[in-house]
Amino acid sequence: MAQSDQLTFQNPVDRFPEISPPKQDQPEPGFDSELVPKADHGETSYRGTGRLEGRRALITGADSGIGAAVAIAFAREGADVALNYLDVEQQDAQHVIQAIRDSGRKAIPLPGDIRDKAFCNQLVEDAVRELGGLDALVNNAGKQVISESLTDLPDDQWEETYNTNIHAMFWITKAALKHLPAGSTIVNTTSIQGYNPNEMLIDYASTKAAINNFSKGLGQQLAPKGIRVNAVAPGPIWTPIQPSQGQPKEKLPHFGQNTPLGRAGQPTEIAPAFVFLTSPESSYVIGETLHVNGGIPTP
Repeated sequence: MAQSDQLTFQNPVDRFPEISPPKQDQPEPGFDSELVPKADHGETSYRGTGRLEGRRALITGADSGIGAAVAIAFAREGADVALNYLDVEQQDAQHVIQAIRDSGRKAIPLPGDIRDKAFCNQLVEDAVRELGGLDALVNNAGKQVISESLTDLPDDQWEETYNTNIHAMFWITKAALKHLPAGSTIVNTTSIQGYNPNEMLIDYASTKAAINNFSKGLGQQLAPKGIRVNAVAPGPIWTPIQPSQGQPKEKLPHFGQNTPLGRAGQPTEIAPAFVFLTSPESSYVIGETLHVNGGIPTP
């Protein structure tokens, strides 16, 4: 994909080619290994500058898409990373684990289902033990499945979406707080859907609005303790969530082309937002949502 890195002066319109994905259908949760065209997670296009040197991070949904790009970027910036993902995502996760280790950093695979409260608590304890502590948390894992009408939205889909996107974030963050020293950061992945909801993503969009509110409220609560909480709101980023029932198949060939930049974003293009909010250079940024969406206006 990209022939340069994120620090190279370039025109954002054509930094990455406009993609026209073919109609494709993957089962949930979706796999990078089967994505057409392939996404760029920064394997060769992200250059680190030591901004997270010595940090210890736990990232959920780190096997593919945005989570994979964030994990690779964190490692390139000097952080050790504990990665959470589902067991069925091991093949994708192994690619990310290898990229982290090739960057000279520690990669700790911690597969499991974050819809289970007991697992969330154990996940944090395992990450702390294996990393030797914890000072960066990225709640990124998410579930997105289209439903054309509320009457067609199954109860179990609603519950699974909230368990994945909201309850897991609450459980993991709550368990992590006793381990986070002053200077630590929490970054939550929200979405443009939290501001401009698609009519076919009622459950998903409402969880993202809740994440915005959670991040702002918790940011105020933890600021006096020296722990910063922020969020990143992606726009149309090309990830496996799109062809695995996250978008109508007939709309995939035009995915992201309605942005002012005229193209979908690549996962590696959003990773620097997470790096910034995790690094000390954003020390006065608390309770904010950083939009990375190709220029789509948001409130």
